Amino acid sequence: MLKVQELRELIKLIDQSAIDEFTYEADGTTVTMKKSDARPGPAVDVRPAETIEQQAEPVKQAEPENQPVPKEDGIPSEQPAVEKAAEAAFDHEIVSPMVGTFYARPNPESDAYVKKGSRVEENTVVCIVEAMKLFNEIEAEASGEITEILVEDGELIEYGQPLFRVKTK
Repeated sequence: MLKVQELRELIKLIDQSAIDEFTYEADGTTVTMKKSDARPGPAVDVRPAETIEQQAEPVKQAEPENQPVPKEDGIPSEQPAVEKAAEAAFDHEIVSPMVGTFYARPNPESDAYVKKGSRVEENTVVCIVEAMKLFNEIEAEASGEITEILVEDGELIEYGQPLFRVKTK
């Protein structure tokens, strides 16, 4: 069971994020938080797992953003050269494995773990994500060169949010 302070931290993180619904299940207890327009902050529902009904909603496939646009002659046109150049600048994204706060350096007096142009290996620590007072080191998971840093130090980040772009070897 979650402690009251852990529950408060979860509520705070969910409230500050773009997540609309969150469910945590452990030891036969389920915690469900849902945001609603009528009330400020998330609504919290804690009860034994057996009593919560699972409602599955169909998942809609997202339309691809960069579909070729047919020209007047009916032949699809190519993507603009700018988009192709941007795609060539990286071939791997390091994403956040959790909701939390992004830190580019181990402490305020230290240099950043990596900067644009830094060489990284799969086990190179690139940043720290703080979640519920725990500091989690995030590794590159790919060898190559950092081509872009997508978040600012101290910024609140989402699960799956791209943090870095890497051009692999």
